[in-house]
Amino acid sequence: MSVNRKQQIIEAATQSFSLFGYKATTMDQVAKMANVGKGTIYTFFNSKEDLLEEIISSVIIEIKEAAEQSIDENRSFFENVHRALYRILEFRKQHQLTIKLLQEVRDIGTPTVQEVLHKLDEAILAYIRDKIEEAMQKGEIRPCDAEITAFLMLKMYLALVFEWEKKHEPLSKEKIAELFELYFFKGLSK
Repeated sequence: MSVNRKQQIIEAATQSFSLFGYKATTMDQVAKMANVGKGTIYTFFNSKEDLLEEIISSVIIEIKEAAEQSIDENRSFFENVHRALYRILEFRKQHQLTIKLLQEVRDIGTPTVQEVLHKLDEAILAYIRDKIEEAMQKGEIRPCDAEITAFLMLKMYLALVFEWEKKHEPLSKEKIAELFELYFFKGLSK
């Protein structure tokens, strides 16, 4: 029964954070939405911050699973990186919670939210870095600094997907892949 209650609380908090943001969500609200007493929340979580941490940890797992599902062993490293990055950013763009949290950071700059989004970005970077290191070990790409390369790949992808469309027509998935290959992968190719 307690696992069920904990899950109810997590689902209610996710819904509340997605609708109202972190700052505007109260533990009373979460308790009401979860149909539990406020004290019940504190048997599982010490604070609203702990609750958000738990939720973001689940989101990180979901994002990694989505990225893994986009990878096809029969495709090249470059195609797989493109597919995984596209899927990761698609997930972030469509997931109500991450949309609301990104909006809150932009509008209010809530430190706790900045922290959990930083944790999310770090997990994404670590995932990409691991894929780059695997590709180097397999001899698919030449040696490089995997940390810097992962950072640049993610930043370029974010720029092409989010920044570009602020003042231009959005780029197609195919066009992004083509640009990524042209500017990035040709430099890593053997």
